[in-house]
Amino acid sequence: MPELRKDPVTNSWVIISTERGKRPSDFETEPRPPRPGFCPFCPGNEEKTPPEIVVYRNDGAAPNTPGWRVRVVANKFPALVIEGALERQTEGIYDKMSGVGAHEVIIETPDHDQTLPAMPEQKIEEVLRAYRDRILDLKRDSRFQYILVFKNHGEAAGASLEHTHSQLIATPIVPKRVQEEVDGIKQYYAEKRRCVYCDMVQQELAYGGRVVSANDHFVAMAPFASRFPFETWIVPRTHEASFEDIGKQEYVSLARILKETLHRIERLLSDPPYNFVLHSAPFRQEKPVQYHWHIEITPRLTRLAGFEWGTGIYINPTPPEEAAQYLRDTALIADR
Repeated sequence: MPELRKDPVTNSWVIISTERGKRPSDFETEPRPPRPGFCPFCPGNEEKTPPEIVVYRNDGAAPNTPGWRVRVVANKFPALVIEGALERQTEGIYDKMSGVGAHEVIIETPDHDQTLPAMPEQKIEEVLRAYRDRILDLKRDSRFQYILVFKNHGEAAGASLEHTHSQLIATPIVPKRVQEEVDGIKQYYAEKRRCVYCDMVQQELAYGGRVVSANDHFVAMAPFASRFPFETWIVPRTHEASFEDIGKQEYVSLARILKETLHRIERLLSDPPYNFVLHSAPFRQEKPVQYHWHIEITPRLTRLAGFEWGTGIYINPTPPEEAAQYLRDTALIADR
């Protein structure tokens, strides 16, 4: 029988449509597009992107030349622009402000054909450190209230270039989805004097049925109220508000569990399009000490239709317990 499940953080509802129950083989994923004739992210094409902001190199080569391991550049077609003052205006009942922000691209590897889960753990750790370095720098800009790091993999997930990369957008506002989490965590804390994510991790580890994997610092799990088939979250086991403040050993553990989780999704679902987003504490308001940063990975296997758009209630045809079991049972290739 179908179930309505409530997200304990945002209090939103989803429908787990058990009667539609879909196995991994029931989802059709698009094949990866053929390699383009020209890629601006490949070594030798550095002049085709904006100048690098941060770069990790193997040698002392000149800026914006080959020899890099990870390269961060401004997005050539930014959603928000770094230049200008933040100005707020009203137009009758409407509010608006200047489109000031930052939009950057983290080019994760010089290898055009390598995917994130195919990288060595040390390489993924370096990508995570690039996220941290850019967050620490941009959060000093008083115009910005939030920074979202995200990755689009595959055309259906919004990737316009095949070469593996992540993006970062700094905004002068706290996005609605993040503010809903902040408010939900504060409400839960006010009622129970505990962090909802800490309680969630404790309950999921005790139950085990929705846990995909775990290590000393993190848990990968299918959330109880999963919005999408095979949606997976990576959550710290200890209470931490901000991704950029975690310790060195935690980056090592995070690289390992992120690699394993993406590898399982890639193998089980035939390299599906997916998004992952890094939710961390806003930094321009009173720090919500109850906040708990985390990564949400959402394979794009279904499409939103009229009911979802009209109600905001998602319909998920794969129960998270089954999704977690399929992912747990997916063998990892040793050299990946």
